[in-house]
Amino acid sequence: MGKADPEPLMSKPDFDPEYVFTHHKATPEKLARYEAIHDAAKRFAQMLLDQVPESSDRSEALRLVREASMMACAAVSLDGRLH
Repeated sequence: MGKADPEPLMSKPDFDPEYVFTHHKATPEKLARYEAIHDAAKRFAQMLLDQVPESSDRSEALRLVREASMMACAAVSLDGRLH
């Protein structure tokens, strides 16, 4: 018996390039969500700077906070349509 093909991480219906790579106008509600995400990320990043010794681990943690903030904002922008 052959191995089944692994399930793709993102199926074609979940990734519509026309939708994903189009500018999505920020509504007042989305702007408020972006601000909340950024405020929380700033507080967490500042805590890392204050409490974690300078190191490659701290740098990586800060990079991941930045990435998480960006991905959260992208989810808001795309109305959660990308799974």
